[in-house]
Amino acid sequence: MDYVIINPGRVAGKINAPASKSSMQRACAAALLCGRTSTLLNPGDSNDDRAALSIIKQLGAEVMPFEDAYLIKPLSSFFINSPLEISAGESGLSVRMFTPITSLFDKEIKVKGNGSLLTRPMEGFAEIFNQLGIKYTSNNDKLPVTICGPLVPRNIEIDGSLSSQYLTGILMAYSAAKANDVTIFVHGLKSKPYIDLTLEVLKSFKMKVPQTHDYTSFYFDSSEIETDPEAVTYKVEGDWSGGAFLLVAGAIHGNIEVSGLDLFSAQADSAVMDAVRDSGAILEVENGVIKVSQAPLVAFNFDATECPDLFPPLTALASFCEGVTRIKGIHRLTHKESDRAATLQNEFGKLGVNIVFEGDEMLITGGQFISGGKVHSCHDHRIAMACAVAGIRADTCVIIEEPFAINKSYPTFYEDLIKLGVEVIIPS
Repeated sequence: MDYVIINPGRVAGKINAPASKSSMQRACAAALLCGRTSTLLNPGDSNDDRAALSIIKQLGAEVMPFEDAYLIKPLSSFFINSPLEISAGESGLSVRMFTPITSLFDKEIKVKGNGSLLTRPMEGFAEIFNQLGIKYTSNNDKLPVTICGPLVPRNIEIDGSLSSQYLTGILMAYSAAKANDVTIFVHGLKSKPYIDLTLEVLKSFKMKVPQTHDYTSFYFDSSEIETDPEAVTYKVEGDWSGGAFLLVAGAIHGNIEVSGLDLFSAQADSAVMDAVRDSGAILEVENGVIKVSQAPLVAFNFDATECPDLFPPLTALASFCEGVTRIKGIHRLTHKESDRAATLQNEFGKLGVNIVFEGDEMLITGGQFISGGKVHSCHDHRIAMACAVAGIRADTCVIIEEPFAINKSYPTFYEDLIKLGVEVIIPS
């Protein structure tokens, strides 16, 4: 079995945050649909990013890499000669965003996936497609799913408590279909900042952007969008989800500077800065660079309902905070790459960290040090990174099995730790 060894030691230096797969995948979808040539700067190279690029090529976009960018020519029409099969890999965002987009086409399209994505529920699609009169089948609300359009936008209702990613997909599809005087009604929406990101991407690619009222309705009016062929240039944002692990590493045991994160980003995980400050670590921002250094750490309270991907890095942080840290929102963790709440409890338990659940809260008892030991990523990229970051201040080495789950979102993570001075042993 593959493994890496993280030896304890301080982190120091300067590092650039990885590209955001949330930004990158949305940009790929918009580049497919916007009707004009696009240039994507600072593109990501994670497995999820590659899945999105593969999908848009299969759906008719022309993708040309050059230097640190992609030139993308959009699809020419929604008419295809024969049924298609596309794969979202293990990307939850890709499957939930591109499946509504496939309903724009006039032939049957099967959407498949791999790994843990095959076990994750996709019940939100049935609700959407039944209202739209779209032919749709699934494997008991799991992948693979099959869709046959074409989509004709109409007023519909969506349960936003399942995942905001379904709404992202239907917003993209309605915009591409030039929806006219129709409303998407939404109740119980979670992760609202990621809908802000979706709307920002639509605007950046000169697509039709709906008007929203308190995230409960999204209205596409009867106005026409610009039809000029002017090309679009879009810079993929730095990733706050991956950057959170770097910031936490500095807070736990070091002094680092992280560049490439937009301080005004709609990414929900930018809230990590609040948690780092509340823990007592020293956090400063100078000319867009975030500087974090170690200080005596204390327990903190944090609501991660809107940003559940922060649970893993904040669990690592809380492990070194004196007292009991409370993180709210564990109901958002059930259908991730693993059952993330239980996985954090089990794997950090192997390192001597006591984690219990109380209602919708995770309670983490922290202290000065944790034990070394052997942990397993459970094929979850964020679990692998959380354990690695915790390992920099363990009393002995931390061995991570299935460590390359990180390739899903942050393939250069171990390389970046090495740049910051961490001794990472990767057996050949």
